[in-house]
Amino acid sequence: MNRTTLSLIAGTTALAAVTGFAVLSAPDAPGTDTAAKAAAQLPVERTSLLCPAPSTSDLAETSYTSFTPVTKGTGSVGKAELREADEESADAPADGEDKGKGKDDGKSGENKPAKPVLTPKEPGKPVTGDSSGGDAPALVGTADGRFAPGWTVQETTEVAAGTGRGLQGVNCTAPDTDFWFPGASTDADRTDYVHLTNPDDSAAVADIELYGKDGALKSAVGEGITVPPHSSEPVLLSTLTTERQTNLTLHVNVRSGRVGAAVQALDDKLGGDWLAASTDPSGSLVLPGIPKDATSVRLVAFTPGDADADLKVRLASPSGPITPAGHETVHVKGGMTTAVDLGDVTRGEAGSLVLTPTDRSVPVVAALRVVRGKGDKQETAFIPATRPVGTRATSADNSGKGGTLSLTAPGAAATVKVTASAGSEGGTPVSKTYTIKAGTTQDIEPPVPGGLKGTYALTVETVSGGPVYGARTLTASEDGVPAFTVQTLPDDRGTVSVPEADEDLSVLQR
Repeated sequence: MNRTTLSLIAGTTALAAVTGFAVLSAPDAPGTDTAAKAAAQLPVERTSLLCPAPSTSDLAETSYTSFTPVTKGTGSVGKAELREADEESADAPADGEDKGKGKDDGKSGENKPAKPVLTPKEPGKPVTGDSSGGDAPALVGTADGRFAPGWTVQETTEVAAGTGRGLQGVNCTAPDTDFWFPGASTDADRTDYVHLTNPDDSAAVADIELYGKDGALKSAVGEGITVPPHSSEPVLLSTLTTERQTNLTLHVNVRSGRVGAAVQALDDKLGGDWLAASTDPSGSLVLPGIPKDATSVRLVAFTPGDADADLKVRLASPSGPITPAGHETVHVKGGMTTAVDLGDVTRGEAGSLVLTPTDRSVPVVAALRVVRGKGDKQETAFIPATRPVGTRATSADNSGKGGTLSLTAPGAAATVKVTASAGSEGGTPVSKTYTIKAGTTQDIEPPVPGGLKGTYALTVETVSGGPVYGARTLTASEDGVPAFTVQTLPDDRGTVSVPEADEDLSVLQR
């Protein structure tokens, strides 16, 4: 996080959790009623997103979709770009490089700009790009001005055969310093990589920890992993330990700098997908969007502290909360990974898993490994615990077929508005309103833009009621294999609450 020096009087709200920057001002002079001033919701002004290298398979076909929803109050200027991670920006030389030398351009005193891979032209309309084979690089993106609030990039890869064959999808994520991945593995049938991408001008240093059923796994090489500036490092988990365990929790802790992190989990028999990070450890978790035709669902949970966690397990179905027979509760030992096979828990209906404490609240992270199909025609995807939709959340790369939007209201009933954007090559936006009953999950056939050409984005906004959690599933058929991938829909944090004030003191940027 880049910070200009702050000189704030006590009581000023910090904005460290946002993916943009906002201007803060000093409170009024003593004696004025500053408490009466309302906080304003302002759009973030800058956002960063990182996309991991999609595949090493020569058979891989990858598509990228960039989208920014239209946000009031952003003005008319701004831009968004995705570039190769190992390409240096024109105005930001890497540490250790002679800033007076050009980058193979034969010109002294300037750097050669990296060519953008994807450049959106206007908010409200998706832009797409694609690549083939196993040499596609990781991407680093930035958006500012009117393109920053809610900027979303989806990476979707189809692999026709081999380890990890099927459909793999991941939302490109903002850089951060702490990530939890329950559901990783070093099993003999699995090839799991954690991809670490550094967007900044200085090296990042990260520690990788693995926790199995008996606690932390021994590793002599997981500490102090250096990720050079403007680069991405895939780390094979089986090289970090000699222990082979089917269910692990991976923790990435960045001690210097910041990175984007995602786990690519590839199975010799069950295909593969990206495992996104679980939401921050919490006493209660929601894992939305289990496909109704799932043939196997495995819950993997972990509590980072020393205290054990006892959790109620409930399935939010279309008719209300259901307790899975034989799995009413799950006991998670402190510092140890717990895995529970729930079988075909949805039994042909839409469902989301809801975990709540039976007694005292202990922070937990969790994810689901979901399998569709049978025999040698099976495919895997992952659903991590996620944040609520909140004010607004977006999923990109929808085609008008082979997709499902799953929404759950685990507490009070809620009303949401779902907007289908214009298509990347043409089409008219369409919005519909839905009511999600308390304690239920509803699978919605997403609205489709009028006259759709190309792909489009779905934006979900909470209108009223309790918290709503969501996920989007993409499906495809690969020689009889029910290929699929699931992405959750957390709040895009496109706006930030800023206290009303008069005197500009500082700028906070991330």
